[in-house]
Amino acid sequence: MSPTSETAQGGRRLVIVESPAKAKTIKGYLGPGYVVEASVGHIRDLPNGAAEVPDKYTGEVRRLGVDVEHDFQPIYVVNADKKAQVKKLKELLAESDELFLATDEDREGEAIAWHLQEVLKPKVPVHRMVFHEITKDAIREAVANPRELNQRMVDAQETRRILDRLYGYEVSPVLWKKVMPKLSAGRVQSVATRLVVERERERIAFRSAEYWDLTGTFATGRAGDPSDPSTLVARLNTVDGRRIAQGRDFGANGQLKSDVLHLDEANARALAAALADSSFAVRSVESKPYRRSPYAPFRTTTLQQEASRKLGLGAKACMQVAQKLYENGFITYMRTDSTTLSDTAVAAARAQVTQLYGADYLPEKARVYAGKVKNAQEAHEAIRPSGDRFRTPAETGLTGDQFRLYELIWKRTVASQMKDATGNSVTVRIGGAASDGRDAEFSASGKTITFHGFMKAYVEGADDPNAELDDRERRLPQVAEGDALAADEITADGHATKPPARYTEASLVKELEEREIGRPSTYASIIGTILDRGYVFKKGTALVPSFLSFAVVNLLEKHFGRLVDYDFTAKMEDDLDRIARGEAQAVPWLKRFYFGPEGDAAQAGPTDGDHLGGLKELVTDLGAIDAREISSFPVGEGIVLRVGRYGPYVERGEKDAEGHQRADVPDDLAPDELTVAYAEELFAKPSGEFQLGKDPVSGNEIVAKDGRYGPYVTEILPEGTPKTGKNAVKARTASLFKSMSLDTVTLDDALKLMSLPRVVGTDAEGVEITAQNGRYGPYLKKGTDSRSLETEDQLFTITLDEALAIYAQPKQRGRAAAKPPLKELGTDPVSERPVVVKDGRFGPYVTDGETNATLRRDDDVETITPERGYELLAEKRAKGPAKKTAKKAVKKAPAKKATATKTAAAKKTAAKKTTTAKKTAAKKPAATPPTEA
Repeated sequence: MSPTSETAQGGRRLVIVESPAKAKTIKGYLGPGYVVEASVGHIRDLPNGAAEVPDKYTGEVRRLGVDVEHDFQPIYVVNADKKAQVKKLKELLAESDELFLATDEDREGEAIAWHLQEVLKPKVPVHRMVFHEITKDAIREAVANPRELNQRMVDAQETRRILDRLYGYEVSPVLWKKVMPKLSAGRVQSVATRLVVERERERIAFRSAEYWDLTGTFATGRAGDPSDPSTLVARLNTVDGRRIAQGRDFGANGQLKSDVLHLDEANARALAAALADSSFAVRSVESKPYRRSPYAPFRTTTLQQEASRKLGLGAKACMQVAQKLYENGFITYMRTDSTTLSDTAVAAARAQVTQLYGADYLPEKARVYAGKVKNAQEAHEAIRPSGDRFRTPAETGLTGDQFRLYELIWKRTVASQMKDATGNSVTVRIGGAASDGRDAEFSASGKTITFHGFMKAYVEGADDPNAELDDRERRLPQVAEGDALAADEITADGHATKPPARYTEASLVKELEEREIGRPSTYASIIGTILDRGYVFKKGTALVPSFLSFAVVNLLEKHFGRLVDYDFTAKMEDDLDRIARGEAQAVPWLKRFYFGPEGDAAQAGPTDGDHLGGLKELVTDLGAIDAREISSFPVGEGIVLRVGRYGPYVERGEKDAEGHQRADVPDDLAPDELTVAYAEELFAKPSGEFQLGKDPVSGNEIVAKDGRYGPYVTEILPEGTPKTGKNAVKARTASLFKSMSLDTVTLDDALKLMSLPRVVGTDAEGVEITAQNGRYGPYLKKGTDSRSLETEDQLFTITLDEALAIYAQPKQRGRAAAKPPLKELGTDPVSERPVVVKDGRFGPYVTDGETNATLRRDDDVETITPERGYELLAEKRAKGPAKKTAKKAVKKAPAKKATATKTAAAKKTAAKKTTTAKKTAAKKPAATPPTEA
């Protein structure tokens, strides 16, 4: 008898999913006999610090949250912010006859279901309910056909969690000691950071090469039309049969890699002049059929890449939007390695091809796509519109980023079941003799598409902004071998080789997947982590490594080389997948990884032992790590870049030695931009402490400094001046005006600044009015009434009459008159409203009038691109509105209770609080936990 028929007899079912949004959608598809509640993500995990570990555990177990001496037994604790939800779930379960665990059908979802079962300890039948789309039919089918919990998937996820904990909690403290506090290392995040750093190293080592070639515009002599142009543009290909050097012929060192003819500017211009009056003819016409097949439906990584290219969404923002689409029943599950479509989905796609594009665009047989991802396990099928009939984007009622992402998924899915695009590609070679006797041959390539096929619905984007997309045609004139052509123009063109492009989120996702590092479903969070930790920052869409990441990767490569080795990390992923399939055992494998090859590691499984071994020993012997060497990088001419505890700086010479120079390096400087010349500029800038003279009244020395929050002036108090207690004296300090600088500020300026606040006078009631310089600019203050001033100079010049006139005006409520925008970026592709950069109370931000997004640390008003502005707005929209913190209601004491009872209860509560306080005080505060992924 199915669960559904049992419910019909009056039973009550509890269905637990991860999110409230998912619960709300599913609840609408189930009958009155079901209660659908969310766990709100994970309810139980490894502890975040020693304070969360139960008192019975001591030593390394408290630190790691894993008992490495007893088969790596994990210590799980219910998350503090989930205890109330767990209590609610237990209460609902107590009133239920059956429990359905309806978490996602991947490893993480299976682990959440297992933790729920372990914590709730149900005494009623338990079913694992799985589905990959939230539609009425899919949910009812899942209820009617539940399965058992997959313990292998749970074990594999648990092994990953333990592995990541050991890696993060053992390696991160090494970074704290040798580089900087509060850093983190992780099995995948450290390797991803290394990829970005290595690309920047390539850019630093790169040497550009200059090369020249010729471009010729040739005319057929006929009147042209769109199908038969009258001219064609061709590039010089060979001179006397020898190929002309192009960018691909040069190495990263700027030297030629092959035997080709390298033209410099003089030779190129001389050849162009020699060909100016030459006769040209078509030497060959080569035509080939062109065919392009549709792209496979989306999986997680290809969706992230296309959303980045086409919509400007970062990986994290893309997955946030996709999550909402899935939970509200618009698309199938968005964390998947598969490109296959179900029979139902294929039928739905083929029906829409016929309906929207006609039968001519529908292939005879359905297309089948084989998965490209090794060890694909994230269940289900490709990401596609949900249901057995796909809603067109216009039918969904969606708006903004959800509409755009749904449209992208819908187009890609429908296009995957359409016919190939066909056409012709043509190469034309044109030759002529120069006046100096040299033979020159030009070539031009063209492409015509005779049947667009799937391109009518969808064309994939490219990471290279200069790349030509698949649907672009290049029509050439209809010419035949021997046809004479006239050279309308021949120009010499100079080029320079470019360093390898930095990774974008899309290209980094692609690189990680191609190297088989980590799981595709985690890439968005990994990229988010390396951005949040300051290892990487963005310039436009490019991912730029910080100098801090150079120090971290340098340490990891030199002393933990195997842990950040690409092949080793990929091999570990293979091992974890074999554990999931039951081909290897978790505990022996973990022993080998943590303790080394001794013991019973051989039992882990075939081919397990060679690449593992000895994390514990690696992190124990730290004597060989020279912290200064790890964080030092030569710039040239005796200048060294060092990563200090308070940020990067350049230095020349030894400290305290004659001629020693030191200067801070901007946090947002790209490492490949730090040249000797730039370092010299930094040395030349004023820094440190500027002595301005003595205050004629106090006799104290007045100095100007560059502080964390900008330049300021302060006084040096005499030695022995009390700094604490009731007789403490605080040094006068004042920020410089915006019009001032460290190298021009004078003693008089400093004394005036430190005289603030200035008493302007008193009003008719005797209330004092003062002029003050605050966080948000200059202002007047009278009691609790503040009024803004227009300029900083008014602080010293405003008179009492002028101040009274300002106060005589009614106080402006709400916002002041809008300031003009700092920069205009263009029209947002989502809201279709103009986007501008404005100066706000908390710094510059981008806005389209509906959504505001603050610029990040590495964004600059002058250099921010429209694409970056749209991306910031997209990320802000994906997060949704900020949640307001609810104020706790003040509980009223119950009325009419005996005084004696109240007193006794009060004493009992007080005693309980005192005991708890003592216990808390006895525990040492935990260090900031490292990130593990």
